Amino acid sequence: MNYRDSRPIYEQIKDGLRKLIVTGAMAPDEKLPSVRALATQLSINPNTIQRAYNELEGEGYIYSVPGKGSFASGNTGADEARKAELLSQVRELLAELRYLGVSNAELAALVKEEQA
Repeated sequence: MNYRDSRPIYEQIKDGLRKLIVTGAMAPDEKLPSVRALATQLSINPNTIQRAYNELEGEGYIYSVPGKGSFASGNTGADEARKAELLSQVRELLAELRYLGVSNAELAALVKEEQA
């Protein structure tokens, strides 16, 4: 968590957990820390953690079982809204890079570099 980051804390937590799930650092159906435990560990309000968990659940990255807790979803590829959002951001970045004079060959090389 970065207190100097302009993003709200719940978004930082949400992005961090999303990254853990997408990269496979958290296995499908792995239990997430309880809201209370994570809030204590990070020394922040439990409502902040709950908001991050609620948004992740709405996006399909986690699911909750009443009385058991929250778990990483095994089917993160189903989030079409997130995919569309990221593709839109990539298009905006590409347009700006082209405006700044970056060639298609340089962009293609960047993509190949990331695939390696």
